[in-house]
Amino acid sequence: MKKAAVNKDNLQTLDLATLDGEGSFPCPTCGTLISPDDESEEVYQIIDTKMAGDELAELVICCGTCKTIIRITGFQQLLTRLPNE
Repeated sequence: MKKAAVNKDNLQTLDLATLDGEGSFPCPTCGTLISPDDESEEVYQIIDTKMAGDELAELVICCGTCKTIIRITGFQQLLTRLPNE
């Protein structure tokens, strides 16, 4: 995946383990609702992914409205909270 230069002044970190609901969250800068179900790349664009073995460890996205870079963590904690199927 192509990596973009990250502007450290415009970087926010979001821990999924702190969110309630089904994964949607507002951009920490402009409030635009970012949903994991949106695959259009109009609201946000995936910049980078980091894996830990076979599992997603971190996702870096860019808000389509204000261009804030958002580093999303907490995927492992989220997986432990899901009920077994």
